[in-house]
This record gives sequence, C-alpha cells and structure tokens, in this order.
Amino acid sequence: MTYLEGLNDAQKSAVLATRGPISVLAGAGSGKTRVLTTRIYHLIREGIPANEILAVTFTNKAAREMRNRVRAMLGEDVPPAIPFIATFHGLGSELLESYGNTIG
Repeated sequence: MTYLEGLNDAQKSAVLATRGPISVLAGAGSGKTRVLTTRIYHLIREGIPANEILAVTFTNKAAREMRNRVRAMLGEDVPPAIPFIATFHGLGSELLESYGNTIG
C-alpha cells in the first residue's frame, strides 16, 4: 500500500480503521487533511461505496482541499459519486434541503 508511505503509526491507524467513524484531532500542519483524504481513498479501495462516506470539517477551504485531493488520489478510478465532503454548515444545509419538507 504505497499510499500509506510517509504516515506515522497513529496516522496509519486512523487511515486503516474501516469500522465506524473516527475523529482526527491534531494541531495545524500535522497532516489531518492527508490522513482523512487517505482514509477516504482507502475506504473506497476496500469497496465502501463513495456515497456512504461522510467527511465534515470546519472551513470551506479544507472541504474543497479534501475533495480535490480525493479526486486526485482516485485518478482514473473516480466513482460516479464522490463522498460527501463539506463543512458542518454545509452538512446542515444539505440536510435541510433534502429533508426540510419532511420535518416541516
């Protein structure tokens, strides 16, 4: 798995955790975005449908960067749908747009 090269043990552990959610808490410049995008790539390679993957971050810049990195990592293997990667506000907006009428 060459995509794991350069990750430390804690980062590899987060990437390879395929059951359930994870939370990555670390300081600026510590590789959070790399860990999350590599995990998304790993999940898709392991057969998890892209439309069943959710990644939530705090800033539009981080969400955009994550989407771009995932697309780049997938290269020619980009699935028809990529995972939902957004900010907390973007997730809330999507939920309201999708289910607003249902919940009143």
